[in-house]
Amino acid sequence: MLTYLLFALVVGSVYALLAQSLMLSWGLAGLVNLGLAGFFAVGAYASAMLVAWGHAPVLLGPLAAMAAAGVAGLVVCFSTLRLRDDYLAIVTLGFAEVVRLVASNEVWLTGGTDGISGIPGFLRRESGMAFHLGTLALALLAVAAVYLLQRRLLRSPWGRALRSVREDETVAAVAGKNVVRFKAQAFALAAAIAGLAGALYGHYTSYVAPDQFQPLITIYIFLAVTAGGNARPAGAVVGAYLLVGFLEATRFAAEWLPELSALQRASLREMLVGLGLVVVLSLRPDGLLPERSQKAPSR
Repeated sequence: MLTYLLFALVVGSVYALLAQSLMLSWGLAGLVNLGLAGFFAVGAYASAMLVAWGHAPVLLGPLAAMAAAGVAGLVVCFSTLRLRDDYLAIVTLGFAEVVRLVASNEVWLTGGTDGISGIPGFLRRESGMAFHLGTLALALLAVAAVYLLQRRLLRSPWGRALRSVREDETVAAVAGKNVVRFKAQAFALAAAIAGLAGALYGHYTSYVAPDQFQPLITIYIFLAVTAGGNARPAGAVVGAYLLVGFLEATRFAAEWLPELSALQRASLREMLVGLGLVVVLSLRPDGLLPERSQKAPSR
């Protein structure tokens, strides 16, 4: 039971990193990124190939994951500079599907549908409980580091300029802000955070495969960020942990209905997640931790 709880907390930490990534690109910059699962996969595969196949030190895996996902974010961002709102969302969704199809079919590069197994962990798996506790500590450290970084960015002139781009690009450009540069920086940084989440997930589970990066992950993260507060790092983190807790709770709740098939139980879980989001947004339309208005810095 303790191992299961530790596993759920590690997954919650991975989701918290993904939620902070989405908070930065969508909540702060106004860039609707439906390709979050794609950047998640890029990070996981980059780290797995470098460490499992390239026999590089494990600590280089997350760095490679962040670099690969960040470069992918720049490519996607620069290819969609003229797109906004629904069109940008469609393109990013297509990117995630392209990544999944490449991972499924390019056997020489990714191992195909068999995936990559035997990925070394940050700690020795033979250590048992120490492996889970150590990985959880590293995951929480990553979540805290990204949280502090985003808090710092939000309070900086860069964060204020990015919010102005989110509210009105034309006004921001007239005020002398380089809209393209701010968009590219935010999107690349958000993609790098998602890549870090992918690396942590791959090294913890020791296995990555295309089926692990379905669009449902992106939907879950949108639910978490929407419920927690889409413009505050704390809201993203709280929403992610609450989502994972709710998903695991509904897993046990579905077992109380033995007359339902496995498919019906899975559908019931998704219905309960949607119902929970409706209840939260009915009570707190701006999320559990809504965005705060910031005062202009005093001279």
